[in-house]
Parts: sequence; structure tokens; C-alpha cells
Amino acid sequence: MTYSIVGFDPVEKEWGVAVQSKFIGVGAVVPFAKANVGAIATQSYANTAYGPEALALMAEGKNAEDVLDLITGRDGKRELRQVGLIDKNGNPATFTGSECYSWAGGITGPYFAAQGNILVDERTVQAMADTFQNTEGSLSYRLVQALAAGQEAGGDSRGQQSAALLVVKENGGYGGYNDRYIDLRVDDHPKPIEELIRIYDLHQLYFAPSKKERVAEIEGEVENDLVAELTRLGYWTEDRSLQEALRAFIHTENFEMREQEDGYIDLDVLHYMKQQ
Repeated sequence: MTYSIVGFDPVEKEWGVAVQSKFIGVGAVVPFAKANVGAIATQSYANTAYGPEALALMAEGKNAEDVLDLITGRDGKRELRQVGLIDKNGNPATFTGSECYSWAGGITGPYFAAQGNILVDERTVQAMADTFQNTEGSLSYRLVQALAAGQEAGGDSRGQQSAALLVVKENGGYGGYNDRYIDLRVDDHPKPIEELIRIYDLHQLYFAPSKKERVAEIEGEVENDLVAELTRLGYWTEDRSLQEALRAFIHTENFEMREQEDGYIDLDVLHYMKQQ
């Protein structure tokens, strides 16, 4: 009922899973990951014990193929299961049981494993594999683009319902207190991948650092636009300076990661204002 891709970024040391299914709340079932250990997607009559078991085995130093053999080897219903893994070094492995509903199968390549079941045909998995390998950008971006390509190629033969993206990185979580770098879920939606991409873009706006080329001095047209938007949104009043009004907007909307020194603004924040 599901297709997924697990991946690894050897430069940024990130591990992740992207998944879509005709199933409610797929993000609560399929993806598991731990920084400096690996990632796993368990699906098709999912055995959710595979997640913690595989991560524990990989934490001991076992590679993806060995872990796959161990977790499926002791499962009496393994022929109903499908699973993809990436270990701490980016070695991939995938398994599709003989009793998974067709079309079902998987592909591995450098730093990824893609798999799916009850698909229209094999093109969904191939599209995910091709897109992941040929797309530039962060691991999270490549994963969601791969998921979208899988859907465009055919996807789940029964339709869509939920999607999720999980990426882990050491101290990558909010405040640096855990490894949950990106953890986004769309539990029930007619177009869950499109919605996942929408909230992923918002996540990047809130938490990704500003790009130098998108930071501008508040003058000329930028200043005129800023005055108009802060006035329209009710932030610029007679008892506030323009800088105070901008700071109030940034702190109200949780854009602290995009806050610049006085006299400058991240143009992505200004663009967001215009969309409100």
C-alpha cells in the first residue's frame, strides 16, 4: 500500500526516509531513523518492530544487508513484508517478500534504497531512484522530489492519503537537543505529497539559514514594500519605528532564524509577508 525511499548524505551526515501511502498516518508506521546509525522504512503489513530492532543492530556496527537478513530471518511472516535500510555508512538494502501484493519491488543504489508495493507498475520505484540520483540539493529536498516523481510515474494503484518526511542529524533538532532535523507528516489529505512539499517549504523558510544573496538593505523599493506590508498586516503603527515593527512581525511569526541586523531584511521573509 506504500512506496518509500531511504537515503543518506555522506557530506552533511544525514539519514532520512520519505514515504507515501493509501493509509492514514503513514508517518507513524513506516519511517525510523537515528543519527550516526541509519534509517529504515518498514511497510506492507508493516512489522513496526523492524524499526527499533534494525537501529539497535546497526548501532552495534552491523551493515544494512546483515541487519536485513537478521530481522527478516526471524520473522515468520517475512514474505508479507517490505523494508528498505541505510546503515551509518550509507550502505543500502531492500527486501520485498514473495507474498506482497503486486506490483511490488525495490531498487538500491549509491546511498539510497527505494521500494513500493501495490503500485501501478515498476516505474514508480525507478522514478524515485532516478530522481534521487540526478537531483542536486539537500537530502531532504532530494527525498521529497523523489517521492513526487514516484507519484507522477504512477504511484500507489489505490490512490493517495498520507505522506511523511523524516531526516535525522546529530544535534539537528530544535535547539540542538535531539537528532530530529526534519519530521513532517501529512496524515490525511487528497494530495498528500503536494501538501508535504508545501509544509516542507515552510519548514525551510522557518529554520533554514538565510542565503546571503537574499539579504537586502532596507531602502528604496524594498523599504516601500516593507512599509506597505507591515502597515497592511497591522504591525507598523505610530508608536513603532519600522525596525520595531519588523522585529515584532519576525518574532510573532517565528522567523528568528531569518532575523538580520538592523537595517537589513531577508527577502524570503518579505515575500512571505506579501503572500499573507
